[in-house]
Amino acid sequence: MTAVQKSFGATHALKNVSLEVAQGEVHVLIGENGAGKSTLMKILSGACHPDAGTVELDGRPFVPGDPLHARRSGIAMIYQELTLAPYLSVEENILLGEEPARFGWINRSRRRELAHQALAELHHENIPLDAHVRSRTLAEQQIVEIARALIREPKVLIMDEPTSSLTQVDTRNLFAVIGRLRQRGVSIIYISHLLEECGQIGDRYTVLRDGESVAAGDMASADLRQIIRCMVGREISEIYPRTPHALGEPVLEVRALEGRPKPKSATFTLRAGEILGIAGLVGAGRTETLRSCFGLDRIEGGAVLVQSKEATYRTPAQRLAGGMGLLSENRKEEGLMISRSLADNLTITRYAPLSSCGFIRRGRQRRAAQEWMDRLAVRARHPEQMVGELSGGNQQKIALGRLLHHQASVFLLDEPTRGIDVGSKAQIYKLIGELAGQGKSILFVSSYLPELLGICDTIGVMCRGVLSEVRPADEWTEHMIIAAAIGQTGAATA
Repeated sequence: MTAVQKSFGATHALKNVSLEVAQGEVHVLIGENGAGKSTLMKILSGACHPDAGTVELDGRPFVPGDPLHARRSGIAMIYQELTLAPYLSVEENILLGEEPARFGWINRSRRRELAHQALAELHHENIPLDAHVRSRTLAEQQIVEIARALIREPKVLIMDEPTSSLTQVDTRNLFAVIGRLRQRGVSIIYISHLLEECGQIGDRYTVLRDGESVAAGDMASADLRQIIRCMVGREISEIYPRTPHALGEPVLEVRALEGRPKPKSATFTLRAGEILGIAGLVGAGRTETLRSCFGLDRIEGGAVLVQSKEATYRTPAQRLAGGMGLLSENRKEEGLMISRSLADNLTITRYAPLSSCGFIRRGRQRRAAQEWMDRLAVRARHPEQMVGELSGGNQQKIALGRLLHHQASVFLLDEPTRGIDVGSKAQIYKLIGELAGQGKSILFVSSYLPELLGICDTIGVMCRGVLSEVRPADEWTEHMIIAAAIGQTGAATA
């Protein structure tokens, strides 16, 4: 790709970007949210057309008319925002558009065999093929999306944040698959904000900033701090900033909480000013635990106490009124109103300071939204822009900003840094520390172990729906957390 340019109205998404990927190479594409990475890949995969510049595939000019043309030319893309058919089964999604057929009839047994093989390659044979995709967790949906891309045996595979919803164990399995694809001669363009995994998997890298390619080189000899400086245009002194805070009285107590089908048993105490992290494998029940605490999922047994008072069976509206806020891991379907403005998304749960006589004052709403946009460094044109037009990382900031505007005292954060670049992550970590310093309580679910160990006061690990052991963060290591997550209790306590 040479001197590619793309504008959306007055916004210059790509100014002059060049990218070269060799056969059998893993090329890492790095940049902040809004730097132009996804736009560049949409051009390569036929989802949009460049204003200027050229693309060559196998040494010949390549002008994809649409995604189907690109796919048939050997280019497959795994989007950060999943593109599955929610009411079709796992099996049907994996082979969608690639169904084995004879004389116009789908060979169902062969389709099932191929779907099972694709999941087995990712070590997820346990995902039921007949289940509707919408019934699976976001992490399992991510596995299905990856399996669907692999089934086509592409020449060029584009992965946009493929591990954003995966645990460390699943990430290792994916890296093994990438290694096998590399040996087959498949070229892989790998987009990620996790620079550690970029160093593990990448051969070469290109850095984008503000729609321009500003650095490139071999990953083996790369200086990660220099890459970060190129990404953000400044020095980041500390990735995991710590704000002094003291732990107070219990605010949220969960005792033997049981849901349908998960959690099977979750027990923990969240105190004022505490950052409590929850780790675990895909499907362990972390998300279900947060949803049950917030009143979104049905509670079958156990107890939830708020401020030492019994409050097990409450609706989300009652939880919101009580000062509890939930950040969903699935911002596309649950966390945001994609077709509404940034201002509406930021302020929808707390209109009181923005209204008078029962009417929302749009000027006040816009000013409040702009303040949060500035504080969270959201890249957007104005508060009235549709939130669906933003990059995934900027959408995540808006979802978090809504909890801040709501003035929540208990934050239930499910993968809060998913899809956010390293500079913004440091900003979010600092913000979480400041909230703890103000006496707020944070329950923090994450699949990225370094951030749990870096910012949490205490960490608990879920295994097969059970959460019981919560320890101070300095008593855990990554190895111990993984061992506990897969049920090796002896190794976890070694």
